[in-house]
Amino acid sequence: MRVFVTGASGFIGSALVSDLIDAGHHVLALARSDASAAALSAAGAEVRRGTIEDLDVLRAAAAEAEGVVHLAFNHDFSQHEAAARAELAAVEAFGGALEGSGRPLVVASGGPVGSEQDTPPASGSPRIAGAQAALALAERGVRSSVVRLAPTVHDDSACGLVQQLVATARQKGVSGYLGDGANRWPSVHRLDAARLFRLALEKAPAGSVLHGVGEEGVTIRAVAEVIGRHLDVPVTVVAAEDAAAHFGFLARILGNDMPASNALTRELLGWQPARPTLLEDLDRGHYFG
Repeated sequence: MRVFVTGASGFIGSALVSDLIDAGHHVLALARSDASAAALSAAGAEVRRGTIEDLDVLRAAAAEAEGVVHLAFNHDFSQHEAAARAELAAVEAFGGALEGSGRPLVVASGGPVGSEQDTPPASGSPRIAGAQAALALAERGVRSSVVRLAPTVHDDSACGLVQQLVATARQKGVSGYLGDGANRWPSVHRLDAARLFRLALEKAPAGSVLHGVGEEGVTIRAVAEVIGRHLDVPVTVVAAEDAAAHFGFLARILGNDMPASNALTRELLGWQPARPTLLEDLDRGHYFG
Protein backbone atom coordinates (compact mmCIF):
# COMPACT_ATOMS: atom_id res chain seq x y z
CA MET A 1 0.00 0.00 0.00
CA ARG A 2 1.21 3.53 -0.79
CA VAL A 3 0.76 5.39 2.52
CA PHE A 4 0.97 9.12 3.13
CA VAL A 5 2.21 9.86 6.67
CA THR A 6 2.28 13.24 8.41
CA GLY A 7 4.45 13.67 11.48
CA ALA A 8 6.65 11.01 9.92
CA SER A 9 9.89 12.25 11.47
CA GLY A 10 8.44 12.54 14.96
CA PHE A 11 8.75 10.26 17.99
CA ILE A 12 6.01 7.83 16.90
CA GLY A 13 6.15 8.69 13.21
CA SER A 14 9.75 7.63 12.73
CA ALA A 15 8.94 4.25 14.29
CA LEU A 16 5.82 3.94 12.14
CA VAL A 17 7.75 4.65 8.92
CA SER A 18 10.13 1.79 9.71
CA ASP A 19 7.26 -0.52 10.67
CA LEU A 20 5.35 0.25 7.46
CA ILE A 21 8.38 -0.28 5.23
CA ASP A 22 9.28 -3.52 7.01
CA ALA A 23 5.71 -4.71 6.36
CA GLY A 24 6.08 -4.04 2.63
CA HIS A 25 4.29 -0.68 2.35
CA HIS A 26 5.58 2.30 0.37
CA VAL A 27 5.73 5.45 2.52
CA LEU A 28 5.19 8.96 1.22
CA ALA A 29 6.24 11.16 4.15
CA LEU A 30 5.55 14.82 4.82
CA ALA A 31 8.69 16.76 5.80
CA ARG A 32 8.86 20.41 6.78
CA SER A 33 12.65 20.74 7.05
CA ASP A 34 15.79 19.64 5.23
CA ALA A 35 16.85 17.61 8.28
CA SER A 36 13.55 15.75 8.41
CA ALA A 37 13.62 15.13 4.67
CA ALA A 38 17.12 13.69 4.88
CA ALA A 39 16.24 11.41 7.80
CA LEU A 40 13.11 10.13 6.08
CA SER A 41 14.93 9.49 2.81
CA ALA A 42 17.60 7.57 4.71
CA ALA A 43 14.85 5.47 6.31
CA GLY A 44 13.55 4.50 2.88
CA ALA A 45 10.58 6.86 2.53
CA GLU A 46 9.62 9.03 -0.41
CA VAL A 47 9.51 12.65 0.76
CA ARG A 48 6.89 15.31 0.13
CA ARG A 49 7.88 18.74 1.41
CA GLY A 50 5.33 20.87 3.27
CA THR A 51 3.54 21.40 6.57
CA ILE A 52 0.09 20.49 7.85
CA GLU A 53 -0.96 24.06 7.07
CA ASP A 54 -0.28 23.41 3.35
CA LEU A 55 -3.73 22.04 2.59
CA ASP A 56 -3.17 21.75 -1.16
CA VAL A 57 -0.10 19.59 -0.48
CA LEU A 58 -2.13 17.39 1.89
CA ARG A 59 -4.97 16.96 -0.60
CA ALA A 60 -2.63 16.09 -3.46
CA ALA A 61 -0.63 13.58 -1.42
CA ALA A 62 -3.78 11.94 -0.04
CA ALA A 63 -5.30 11.71 -3.51
CA GLU A 64 -2.32 9.75 -4.84
CA ALA A 65 -2.01 7.53 -1.76
CA GLU A 66 -3.89 4.34 -0.93
CA GLY A 67 -4.12 5.32 2.72
CA VAL A 68 -3.24 8.15 5.11
CA VAL A 69 -1.91 8.21 8.67
CA HIS A 70 -2.09 11.66 10.26
CA LEU A 71 0.21 12.08 13.26
CA ALA A 72 1.43 15.67 12.95
CA PHE A 73 0.38 18.06 15.71
CA ASN A 74 1.87 21.13 17.39
CA HIS A 75 2.18 20.16 21.07
CA ASP A 76 3.11 23.66 22.26
CA PHE A 77 0.62 24.16 25.12
CA SER A 78 0.55 27.92 24.46
CA GLN A 79 -0.73 27.36 20.91
CA HIS A 80 -3.32 24.62 21.41
CA GLU A 81 -6.23 26.55 19.89
CA ALA A 82 -4.28 27.26 16.70
CA ALA A 83 -3.05 23.66 16.64
CA ALA A 84 -6.61 22.37 16.99
CA ARG A 85 -7.77 24.54 14.08
CA ALA A 86 -4.90 23.29 11.91
CA GLU A 87 -5.74 19.70 12.86
CA LEU A 88 -9.37 20.09 11.89
CA ALA A 89 -8.49 21.75 8.58
CA ALA A 90 -6.06 18.95 7.77
CA VAL A 91 -8.64 16.23 8.49
CA GLU A 92 -11.18 18.02 6.33
CA ALA A 93 -8.62 18.25 3.53
CA PHE A 94 -7.96 14.52 3.75
CA GLY A 95 -11.69 13.87 3.77
CA GLY A 96 -12.15 15.82 0.56
CA ALA A 97 -9.43 13.80 -1.15
CA LEU A 98 -10.55 10.38 0.12
CA GLU A 99 -14.34 10.75 0.07
CA GLY A 100 -16.11 7.82 -1.55
CA SER A 101 -12.91 5.84 -2.06
CA GLY A 102 -13.13 3.39 0.85
CA ARG A 103 -9.45 4.09 1.51
CA PRO A 104 -8.19 4.27 5.12
CA LEU A 105 -7.51 7.41 7.12
CA VAL A 106 -6.01 6.93 10.58
CA VAL A 107 -5.87 10.00 12.81
CA ALA A 108 -3.98 10.34 16.09
CA SER A 109 -5.89 11.90 18.94
CA GLY A 110 -5.50 12.35 22.67
CA GLY A 111 -7.55 11.86 25.77
CA PRO A 112 -8.12 8.10 26.12
CA VAL A 113 -10.62 7.61 28.91
CA GLY A 114 -12.30 4.48 30.18
CA SER A 115 -13.04 2.20 27.25
CA GLU A 116 -13.03 2.86 23.53
CA GLN A 117 -16.82 3.21 23.72
CA ASP A 118 -16.63 6.12 26.16
CA THR A 119 -16.69 9.71 24.94
CA PRO A 120 -13.99 11.98 26.36
CA PRO A 121 -15.05 15.42 27.61
CA ALA A 122 -14.87 18.20 25.03
CA SER A 123 -12.21 19.91 27.14
CA GLY A 124 -10.13 16.73 27.41
CA SER A 125 -7.90 17.31 24.39
CA PRO A 126 -7.50 19.99 21.72
CA ARG A 127 -7.52 17.16 19.18
CA ILE A 128 -11.09 16.07 19.87
CA ALA A 129 -12.65 18.20 17.11
CA GLY A 130 -10.32 16.68 14.55
CA ALA A 131 -11.04 13.20 15.84
CA GLN A 132 -14.78 13.73 15.60
CA ALA A 133 -14.42 15.02 12.05
CA ALA A 134 -12.36 11.98 11.12
CA LEU A 135 -14.94 9.55 12.50
CA ALA A 136 -17.72 11.39 10.64
CA LEU A 137 -15.92 10.62 7.38
CA ALA A 138 -17.00 7.00 7.77
CA GLU A 139 -20.41 8.17 6.53
CA ARG A 140 -18.75 9.64 3.43
CA GLY A 141 -17.04 6.50 2.20
CA VAL A 142 -13.71 6.80 4.04
CA ARG A 143 -12.44 3.92 6.18
CA SER A 144 -11.55 6.32 8.95
CA SER A 145 -10.35 5.44 12.45
CA VAL A 146 -9.01 7.35 15.42
CA VAL A 147 -6.24 6.28 17.78
CA ARG A 148 -6.54 7.93 21.19
CA LEU A 149 -2.96 8.01 22.43
CA ALA A 150 -1.91 7.65 26.06
CA PRO A 151 -0.43 10.86 27.49
CA THR A 152 2.82 9.02 28.24
CA VAL A 153 4.32 7.59 25.06
CA HIS A 154 7.80 6.34 25.90
CA ASP A 155 10.84 4.30 25.07
CA ASP A 156 14.12 3.95 26.97
CA SER A 157 15.36 7.30 25.68
CA ALA A 158 12.40 9.65 25.97
CA CYS A 159 8.98 10.38 27.45
CA GLY A 160 8.11 14.06 27.27
CA LEU A 161 5.82 14.49 30.26
CA VAL A 162 7.87 12.27 32.56
CA GLN A 163 11.05 14.05 31.53
CA GLN A 164 9.38 17.28 32.63
CA LEU A 165 8.86 15.69 36.05
CA VAL A 166 12.53 14.65 36.10
CA ALA A 167 13.61 18.20 35.27
CA THR A 168 11.32 19.61 37.97
CA ALA A 169 12.64 17.17 40.59
CA ARG A 170 16.21 18.06 39.70
CA GLN A 171 15.45 21.79 39.93
CA LYS A 172 13.38 21.67 43.14
CA GLY A 173 15.42 19.04 44.96
CA VAL A 174 12.36 16.85 45.62
CA SER A 175 10.37 14.41 43.50
CA GLY A 176 6.80 15.48 44.03
CA TYR A 177 3.26 14.30 43.42
CA LEU A 178 -0.22 15.59 44.29
CA GLY A 179 -2.65 14.18 46.83
CA ASP A 180 -1.89 10.57 47.68
CA GLY A 181 -0.27 10.00 44.29
CA ALA A 182 -2.61 7.10 43.53
CA ASN A 183 -4.01 8.72 40.39
CA ARG A 184 -3.15 6.83 37.20
CA TRP A 185 -1.92 7.79 33.76
CA PRO A 186 -2.10 5.32 30.86
CA SER A 187 1.10 4.75 28.92
CA VAL A 188 2.31 3.06 25.74
CA HIS A 189 5.71 2.23 24.30
CA ARG A 190 6.33 4.09 21.04
CA LEU A 191 7.02 0.87 19.10
CA ASP A 192 3.75 -0.64 20.30
CA ALA A 193 2.00 2.60 19.31
CA ALA A 194 3.57 2.51 15.85
CA ARG A 195 2.40 -1.07 15.36
CA LEU A 196 -1.14 -0.07 16.33
CA PHE A 197 -1.22 2.67 13.70
CA ARG A 198 -0.12 0.17 11.05
CA LEU A 199 -2.76 -2.35 12.08
CA ALA A 200 -5.42 0.36 12.03
CA LEU A 201 -4.36 1.36 8.53
CA GLU A 202 -4.49 -2.23 7.33
CA LYS A 203 -7.73 -3.45 8.88
CA ALA A 204 -9.62 -1.13 11.24
CA PRO A 205 -13.31 -0.90 10.23
CA ALA A 206 -14.70 2.50 9.29
CA GLY A 207 -15.58 4.61 12.31
CA SER A 208 -13.34 2.70 14.75
CA VAL A 209 -12.12 4.29 17.97
CA LEU A 210 -8.92 2.67 19.19
CA HIS A 211 -6.90 3.12 22.37
CA GLY A 212 -3.13 3.48 22.04
CA VAL A 213 -2.69 2.27 25.60
CA GLY A 214 -0.19 -0.37 26.65
CA GLU A 215 -0.75 0.03 30.40
CA GLU A 216 -4.15 1.01 31.74
CA GLY A 217 -2.63 3.28 34.35
CA VAL A 218 0.67 3.91 36.13
CA THR A 219 0.39 5.76 39.44
CA ILE A 220 2.10 9.13 39.61
CA ARG A 221 3.53 8.25 42.99
CA ALA A 222 5.28 5.21 41.46
CA VAL A 223 6.77 7.48 38.81
CA ALA A 224 7.87 9.97 41.48
CA GLU A 225 9.51 7.18 43.50
CA VAL A 226 11.63 6.01 40.57
CA ILE A 227 12.65 9.60 39.84
CA GLY A 228 13.52 10.20 43.49
CA ARG A 229 15.64 7.06 43.65
CA HIS A 230 17.64 7.92 40.54
CA LEU A 231 18.18 11.56 41.50
CA ASP A 232 18.72 10.72 45.18
CA VAL A 233 16.15 13.31 46.30
CA PRO A 234 13.21 13.00 48.72
CA VAL A 235 9.83 11.87 47.39
CA THR A 236 7.08 14.04 48.81
CA VAL A 237 3.56 15.35 48.33
CA VAL A 238 3.23 18.89 46.99
CA ALA A 239 0.33 20.86 48.45
CA ALA A 240 -2.41 21.75 45.98
CA GLU A 241 -1.94 25.48 46.55
CA ASP A 242 1.75 25.13 45.62
CA ALA A 243 1.22 22.92 42.56
CA ALA A 244 1.35 25.64 39.89
CA ALA A 245 4.54 27.16 41.27
CA HIS A 246 6.17 23.73 41.66
CA PHE A 247 5.10 21.87 38.50
CA GLY A 248 4.30 24.69 36.06
CA PHE A 249 1.97 23.68 33.22
CA LEU A 250 1.89 20.07 34.42
CA ALA A 251 -0.01 21.14 37.54
CA ARG A 252 -3.20 21.29 35.45
CA ILE A 253 -3.13 17.57 34.68
CA LEU A 254 -0.78 15.91 37.14
CA GLY A 255 -3.52 15.11 39.65
CA ASN A 256 -5.92 13.68 37.07
CA ASP A 257 -6.91 10.02 37.39
CA MET A 258 -7.44 8.77 33.84
CA PRO A 259 -7.07 5.01 33.48
CA ALA A 260 -7.96 3.71 30.03
CA SER A 261 -8.59 0.21 28.71
CA ASN A 262 -7.28 -1.28 25.49
CA ALA A 263 -9.44 -4.43 25.57
CA LEU A 264 -11.62 -3.61 22.57
CA THR A 265 -8.64 -2.47 20.50
CA ARG A 266 -6.77 -5.70 21.18
CA GLU A 267 -9.83 -7.77 20.29
CA LEU A 268 -10.58 -5.85 17.10
CA LEU A 269 -7.08 -5.73 15.63
CA GLY A 270 -5.16 -8.47 17.40
CA TRP A 271 -2.80 -5.82 18.77
CA GLN A 272 -0.52 -7.16 21.51
CA PRO A 273 1.59 -4.52 23.31
CA ALA A 274 4.82 -6.31 24.19
CA ARG A 275 7.47 -3.64 24.79
CA PRO A 276 8.83 -2.54 28.19
CA THR A 277 6.55 -0.68 30.59
CA LEU A 278 6.92 2.98 31.49
CA LEU A 279 8.53 2.21 34.86
CA GLU A 280 10.90 -0.29 33.25
CA ASP A 281 12.06 2.31 30.73
CA LEU A 282 12.29 4.99 33.41
CA ASP A 283 14.27 2.72 35.72
CA ARG A 284 16.92 2.12 33.04
CA GLY A 285 18.24 5.58 33.85
CA HIS A 286 18.42 7.10 30.38
CA TYR A 287 16.07 9.96 31.32
CA PHE A 288 18.53 11.15 33.95
CA GLY A 289 21.59 11.79 31.81
